[in-house]
Amino acid sequence: MEKTIEIKRESKKDYAFDEAIKTLRTNIQFSGKQLKVIMLTSTHAGEGKSYISFETACSICQMGKKVLFIDADIRKSVMMSRYHLDAEVMGLSQYLSGQKELKDVLYQTNIENLSVIFSGPYAPNPAELLEDEMFDKMLETLKKEYDYIIIDTPPVGSVIDGAVIAKNCDGAILVIESGSVSYRIAQKTKSQLEKSGCKILGVVMNKINTGKGGYYGSYYGSYYGKYEA
Repeated sequence: MEKTIEIKRESKKDYAFDEAIKTLRTNIQFSGKQLKVIMLTSTHAGEGKSYISFETACSICQMGKKVLFIDADIRKSVMMSRYHLDAEVMGLSQYLSGQKELKDVLYQTNIENLSVIFSGPYAPNPAELLEDEMFDKMLETLKKEYDYIIIDTPPVGSVIDGAVIAKNCDGAILVIESGSVSYRIAQKTKSQLEKSGCKILGVVMNKINTGKGGYYGSYYGSYYGKYEA
């Protein structure tokens, strides 16, 4: 039986952000029912990938779908600080290193239909852990229990972890900060994902200035669309 933990989400969002996340959710649905394990990644840190990943998982839950969110950023997770988790939790690094069983790292949340696997303590060899067959077997087991598995991965353009995870995913979504990533770097990231064999579902252009003023109006305006080479 899953343990329960309270996640304190930020309540102040605007209409444009909500609509962008719903659009992303709809596009995921129309990508095909065979796509259950979906990763979100970026080219480098700070593009808003983790926030969008979690909000997308929550949005899918609102449709009555059973969703598992996996924080696979074993190197530098932001989950604990962003969502004010006071309780000590077990996580992915401890499971993959054989310290804990799967049941020990699965948490039910106060958000209806959402379960979470946290990253766990920093591991000195994250790529090796994620490349182990235990990660693949874990996903195969969990796919039987959940309608969708959303994985927040480290930036593909910075470390190899995301590309390793991509091999076990049905689809990938690339989050790009508007105006901060060059075409060359974006293409390099796209190429790395393609080499893994993971289907690229689309791209989220994040931090678009919507001109509405206010923190969320300018910082988290997002656009989802198919990736264009």
